Amino acid sequence: MSNTILAIESSCDDTSIAIIHNDAILVNKVASQSIHEKYGGIVPEVASRQHLVNIVPVLDVALKEANLMMRDLDAIAVTRGPGLLGSLLVGVSFAKALALSLKIPLIEVNHMQAHVLAHFIDSPSPSLPFLCLTVSGGHTQIVLIKDSLEMEVIGQTRDDAAGEAYDKSGKMLGLPYPAGPLIDKKAQLGKPIFQFPEPQVEGLDFSFSGLKTAIRYFLRDAIKVNPNFVDENLNDICASIQDRINTILVNKIISAAKKTGISEIAIAGGVSANSGLRSLMKSTAHELGWNLYIPQFQYCTDNAAMIAQAALFKFQKGEFAGLDIKPEARLVI
Repeated sequence: MSNTILAIESSCDDTSIAIIHNDAILVNKVASQSIHEKYGGIVPEVASRQHLVNIVPVLDVALKEANLMMRDLDAIAVTRGPGLLGSLLVGVSFAKALALSLKIPLIEVNHMQAHVLAHFIDSPSPSLPFLCLTVSGGHTQIVLIKDSLEMEVIGQTRDDAAGEAYDKSGKMLGLPYPAGPLIDKKAQLGKPIFQFPEPQVEGLDFSFSGLKTAIRYFLRDAIKVNPNFVDENLNDICASIQDRINTILVNKIISAAKKTGISEIAIAGGVSANSGLRSLMKSTAHELGWNLYIPQFQYCTDNAAMIAQAALFKFQKGEFAGLDIKPEARLVI
């Protein structure tokens, strides 16, 4: 049965619309919000207003590039949560209006499930069951995937997410927001010569708040001795921070693989675009005999293609939402 699904993603500060036809992503458009750079972080009220500005133009571009009309759509999918409530509200309201006016089904999607299911956009895709290390600015999780829509979180952060640790560390170094990609670039020019502690957390959970504090005290003490310490050692500091964050992540997924006996391993989320993490995961996979899966860069950060892929599985199973759905900022897998 032919199906064409339009998907909307507005969980944070990126307005994205994608269209999937059968098993192929026809278009995946993203409008980012650079306005938050001057604030050093995302301002929720500003983000939601920018979604209102962006969503119709992005829809127009997506339909034109896919060479489709609204009447060609078979369903509308949207991120219900988790995310910023105001931002989610824009996407959900828009999706409900489209579905109602076109008299086609509405599909709600969990943003974190969609990050995992991005691995099915391209081939090869993981065999079931598999483990996914999902790392972003708001979440850090190890997810056990038993079926396309059956997942269990077996490990998660108890405080900061990995992406948040990157951005907060970058702020201490005087780097603009978002700092994660900048730390990655500078780390490639430096060496991890400074040692930061690895938090000792039992089980498969993570913690990054203690690391953040250790970095702050390290910089404070070093600057007392040499006021130019950061400028003179920026690349090496970035390499050291990146090395520690990534070893924390990889050590936990190693533990999860041993505990479950699963060697089908995937990474997803915005931080999975980090070159250091990708490199470390590849070398670990080679050493331990894993089958490793890493999405294309465009499917790592927030995007509607992953929402479309998740919606496709629901469409095929007839799992549709009512027009009374509401966004949920803390929606869990």
